[in-house]
Amino acid sequence: MTINVISFLITAFGCSTMVTAQTATADCTWCKGQESVCADTLRWKEVFSDSGTGDWRDKWILDGIHATVTNTPEGMVLRAGPEDRNNAHHAVLWTRQEFRGDIKIEYDYTRLDSSRADAVNIIYIQARGSGMDGYPEDIHMWGDKRAEPLMKHYFDNMDTYHISYATDGVPPSQESTRYVRARRYMPREGRGLQGTALEPDYVGLDLFETGVRYHITVTKIGGQLWFRAEGENGKSGEFWFDGSPLPPVEEGYIGLRQMFTRSALYSGFTVSERE
Repeated sequence: MTINVISFLITAFGCSTMVTAQTATADCTWCKGQESVCADTLRWKEVFSDSGTGDWRDKWILDGIHATVTNTPEGMVLRAGPEDRNNAHHAVLWTRQEFRGDIKIEYDYTRLDSSRADAVNIIYIQARGSGMDGYPEDIHMWGDKRAEPLMKHYFDNMDTYHISYATDGVPPSQESTRYVRARRYMPREGRGLQGTALEPDYVGLDLFETGVRYHITVTKIGGQLWFRAEGENGKSGEFWFDGSPLPPVEEGYIGLRQMFTRSALYSGFTVSERE
C-alpha cells in the first residue's frame, strides 16, 4: 500500500499529521485530529543519552572507511564519503549499548549536505546479527566485515527494523522520490530485501530540507513502529508501520546510516525503554 501525502503532511495547511493503526488505510481521512497509539502517555525510563558534544567514541562505533564523526558545540556531525554511487562511501554509526523490549528514540536531526545524489538516511532499530556462521548476534564482533558498509552486509546478516527518511537529492532529481519507508530484515530467510517491506509506504513528502532542524521520535511497541518528524519551520509528519505479521524484534543496537555524499548534525540523542 502506497500513500501519497504531499498535501497532508504540512501542518502549515492546518492538517493533523498523524497516521495510526486504525486510520492507515488507502482511503485515509487525514485532517481530523486522530490520536496515535498513546506512546507519549506510556511510562518510559531513559537508559541512554548523548548531547553529541562529548567524545563520540565513548558511546558509538563507526562503520565505513571513508566516514567521519566530529563533535561540535551544536552536536555530532556524521559525514559519509564524498563519492556518489561508491558503496564504500556509506557511513553507519552504532550505539555501543543494546536496548530491550519496547523503546522510544528521540533526537534532533539537521541535514547539512546539498548533495544531488539519491541517497537515504536510515535508522536501524534493535539490530543483532543473524547468529549464522561468521555473524554472531553481537554485531560489534564482526564490525571488520562492514569496513565497506554495503547495504547487503546489513539486510543479509542482521535481524532488525529499518526506517528510511530524508531520501532525495538537493534539488530533487527527476528520479528522486521523497518517502518514509520501513523494513524488517530477516536474514535467516535468505531472500535479501524480498518480503521485508512494512505497510504502508509513504511518498510525496515535503520534509527534511537542508539546514532545517527536525526533532525525530521513533517508537517501537511490539511489532508496531511510529516515526514522527517535527521541523522548526512548522512542517511535520507522523508515520505508522505494521510489523506484526513478521517475527518480532526484541533487542539490539541502534544505528544511524547515511549513504554516500550525505552529512547531518545529530544532537540530544536519547533512548528510553518502557517500564
